[in-house]
Amino acid sequence: MHIVYIHQYYCNPQMTGGIRSYEQARRLVARGHTVDVITTDITPGARKLGWTTTVEDGVTVHWFRVPYHNSMSYARRLRAFAEFMVLAAAKATRLRADLVFATSTPLTVAVPGVIAAKLRRVPFVFEVRDLWPEVPIEMGALRNPVMRRAAGGLASFAYRNAEEVIALSPGMAAGVTARRPGTPTTVIPNAADLDLFRTDPEEVRRFRAAHDWLGDRPLIVYTGALGAVNGVDYLVRALHTATRVDPDLRLLIVGHGKEWEPTRALAAELGLLDRVVHMWEKVPKSRLPLILGAATMSSSTVRPIRGLWDNSANKFFDALAASRPIAINYGGWQADLLRETGAGLVLDPVDTESAGAALGRHLRDEVWLKQARDAAHRLAVERFSRDLLFEKFEAVLNRSARYATEPAHS
Repeated sequence: MHIVYIHQYYCNPQMTGGIRSYEQARRLVARGHTVDVITTDITPGARKLGWTTTVEDGVTVHWFRVPYHNSMSYARRLRAFAEFMVLAAAKATRLRADLVFATSTPLTVAVPGVIAAKLRRVPFVFEVRDLWPEVPIEMGALRNPVMRRAAGGLASFAYRNAEEVIALSPGMAAGVTARRPGTPTTVIPNAADLDLFRTDPEEVRRFRAAHDWLGDRPLIVYTGALGAVNGVDYLVRALHTATRVDPDLRLLIVGHGKEWEPTRALAAELGLLDRVVHMWEKVPKSRLPLILGAATMSSSTVRPIRGLWDNSANKFFDALAASRPIAINYGGWQADLLRETGAGLVLDPVDTESAGAALGRHLRDEVWLKQARDAAHRLAVERFSRDLLFEKFEAVLNRSARYATEPAHS
């Protein structure tokens, strides 16, 4: 099957960001499919017009430079979404395809996907990574009634035209069917890349020894975006509490985003910066295994907004892949998993005093840490391994292709 795969922010392991699309595309090629990825090049550098094509692990990737970063204004980001929507539509319609697949965010990627699928008379499959417009409405980021209706209409358009929808969490799947009942929907969360996160204990020892501030001290890490939704200041405040009792605890934040400077300023204000709290710029995905291998515990945080509980953050599954306990400050399906298996901590969404106390206790509890590491590993292997979830992903594409060609299908 020839698959056109549209993802505005596609990354390979040498880049900064999630590699779900890379891992799925290369596995599709290994199974005998042909894959053309349409994406943007957001690496730093001068803007240039025209498409650049590369071949990575058998996947043909078409790049067009459309600047984008988390510190952009909302209007500027919308412009980047619209620009890629037009470019991707023009590119996708020129490529041979037996199936068109598009993955959000942004929601606008559905438009070129549907256009190309209609023109080629092939099935369209849509993947929902974030529930739009429900989440930005709940966050107060989408207030204009006209824009709300337009975003809701776009979501309905995507679901209506999709042979099947893939959702990254049960809550996202519920949101899809609430908006358009009867939409065929399959939950395939983000995955644990077990091979990628396998580390050499000696390398981990050298990593810790190379940083005087770390050594053999307990370390909690946060890796990923520092955006408006992430609320990483929560961890800084929690460590401020925890280190009153145990000054040797350390927090390493690795990432980027518009909240980088405010988070850094808060750490400095509390007297923690470059002592308890260390902040590193974003790193390629290939460097995360060593960082997580050196961690005592990982973390994932969001602002106290109910809609954000349905996330499927890469950092959660990276922690599982690295066999590391993870602390989260939200409810929902991931909190249920942690409570059910003991693979981490569920902290209060707003009370950083109690969170700091809990972190302080558990970061020194070797018995609990061993049990949590084992539980995280079991989750990674038995429920969230990349190979296991890819089987479900390929099954959706094969099923959609077959269903679309059945004579009785309308």
